[in-house]
Amino acid sequence: MILSDTTAYEHTRLYPEQVQGGQDTFRPVLFNSSDAEGEAAVTALLESGAVREVHDRIDDQLEELVRCLSPGAVLDARGLAAAVTDACAGVPRRRFGTWVWYPWSGRLVHVLPAEEFRLVRTDRNRDKITRTQQQALLGRRIGVLGLSVGNSAALTCAMEGVGGSFRLADLDRLSLSNLNRLRAGVHDLGVEKTVLCARQMYEIDPYLDIEIHRRGVTEETIEDFFGTGPDSGPGSGSGSGSGLDLLIEECDTLWAKVAARECARARRIPVLMDANDRGLLDVERFDEEPDRPLFHGRADGLTAHDVRGLDRAGALDVLLRIVDPSRLSPAMTDALGRIGRTLSSWPQLASGVMLGGALVTDTARRVLLGAPVPSGRYYVDLEAVIAADHATPVGTSS
Repeated sequence: MILSDTTAYEHTRLYPEQVQGGQDTFRPVLFNSSDAEGEAAVTALLESGAVREVHDRIDDQLEELVRCLSPGAVLDARGLAAAVTDACAGVPRRRFGTWVWYPWSGRLVHVLPAEEFRLVRTDRNRDKITRTQQQALLGRRIGVLGLSVGNSAALTCAMEGVGGSFRLADLDRLSLSNLNRLRAGVHDLGVEKTVLCARQMYEIDPYLDIEIHRRGVTEETIEDFFGTGPDSGPGSGSGSGSGLDLLIEECDTLWAKVAARECARARRIPVLMDANDRGLLDVERFDEEPDRPLFHGRADGLTAHDVRGLDRAGALDVLLRIVDPSRLSPAMTDALGRIGRTLSSWPQLASGVMLGGALVTDTARRVLLGAPVPSGRYYVDLEAVIAADHATPVGTSS
């Protein structure tokens, strides 16, 4: 049996596009190898010549599973082997768990079944995140709009197990200048940012549920991105059309920034944004404050319709009001007057983007678990925190 996004297909062979993939392929194909159909499909795939690498470390994963389930047990080699055999419940090792086919890399990877895989993969999160909390987080759907800065947030959420379902939206392809801040390689140049991010996330956890919106969001598509089904809204579960539980907004287009917040507010969905300057994290709790003004009131009540017709200067003026120019870093302040003349775009650094991914993920986790996180703007300015006048000489106490 073939599994894709943990849902079984009712066929016993791989279609050619699943074997070879393509530039736009982003979903792995999952095989239930304990089933005769799944084993036959794996054999057919191996005989197709498409597999460049078989990666089978199921024994190591099973040993980790045993230790995760019984962390206090002291097992010698024989006891560990017996415990692993018990964990397989009589299923031969080769047929235990899932074989995952990544057509874009040509890798066939053997992993534990979904529940056991996630238990082991997130075991080192305990008990900063309890197992009960982890399970709750994996039942949430997160939207990420804009996948330059947003790529780091999406990947960090996937690594930490914050969200089991994702919607990714961006209309651009990876360019060489993106490699100063995106975790990618030169072999990824030209790949759509949605495709790239989904692939990276599936390589962390093949059991994720990921939808991509490769044209970003427009007036025609924004409703689909947020979900318009009858169960739309926080906690509505997975599946096409289901609503988002949280939005991470990192796009460059002013209309999309405003329209996304209008949709989020109407659906009572919290919004997080990393501004990628001075460690600024923006939190808008529309789930708790459905009448809250967008951007904490700094946009003066402008709507998506209002900003649609703004020229470049008008849009820049609104963006500056939103971010508060008095709080910008000196480097960003200096850059504002030079963009389009001596600078091609906004300056961004990998260190700032990675910090933003951490800030967004940590905050998203707490919001989704119901911790008190009020709306507001929060700064984690490393230049202010780690400054020469704050340093404590080595050998002395602070």
